[in-house]
Amino acid sequence: MHLVLRFPVAQPPAAVMAGFTKELFVALAPPFPQFHLIRYDGNRPGDTVIIELQVGPKRWRWISLITDNSVLPDGTHYFVDEGQTLPAPLRQWRHRHLLQPAPGGGTVIVEDINFSTGRRWLDWLIRPAMWAQFKLRGPVYRRFFGA
Repeated sequence: MHLVLRFPVAQPPAAVMAGFTKELFVALAPPFPQFHLIRYDGNRPGDTVIIELQVGPKRWRWISLITDNSVLPDGTHYFVDEGQTLPAPLRQWRHRHLLQPAPGGGTVIVEDINFSTGRRWLDWLIRPAMWAQFKLRGPVYRRFFGA
């Protein structure tokens, strides 16, 4: 399943890229399920991010590896995280964070997400919740990088 969300912000791509920090990562956490950051190395290839999601007494580990980080000729900065250990029902996760130069200045933050549960009907069923969780990032991005 593929999701793409776009969020315009005021700062240029290089500044936004530098602002993708542990502090921002924690601020982007959705309100549900409960979120515990275990490890955050950064956004360079080989870096690892480990979170634990909790609902009541049940806990799930999510381990992502940063597999790519670069700047494209058009000035777009990006990095990619890929799920290594995922909470059920997810089986695959690839998330490209694109920081594209916006016309007239600023940046368009693009959340380009590919995920799979292994069952197409279940992908469609959870898609609205995934979209909503990432849509909540917009106000956080504007608070960190300007409207």
